[in-house]
Amino acid sequence: MEANCHCGSVCFEVSRDPVDIFDCNCSICRRLGTLWAYFRPDEVQLVRGSGHTDVYRWGPQHIEFHSCRTCGCTTHWQSTSNPDTARKMGINARLMDALDRSSVRLWQIDMGESGIFWPPASPEPDRSGQK
Repeated sequence: MEANCHCGSVCFEVSRDPVDIFDCNCSICRRLGTLWAYFRPDEVQLVRGSGHTDVYRWGPQHIEFHSCRTCGCTTHWQSTSNPDTARKMGINARLMDALDRSSVRLWQIDMGESGIFWPPASPEPDRSGQK
């Protein structure tokens, strides 16, 4: 399975198809619009783009978010020092064109301050009296 940024400057190959993808609602992931597929670092090979990403460190700075310098797509995150995250890295599953999204489970992770993932959907308005 490959993951490519929009312009193709950054390309990853992963050794297996993801089974699960994760939609996190923390302040950065929500704004980036990413869906994360998690892998061990030894399952991921950077084919193209070494040194071609901009890095953003957030919060306690245990994770680096990488984005392509040319097209701006967020490509992946990796741990900087935290032992809890050093065993995995996240690849943006939205960059996996060949991924059959109906074959993976989508997990919604609540990392937001509100204690809920998304507000409940409001019911459809009653349009019976409208012209």
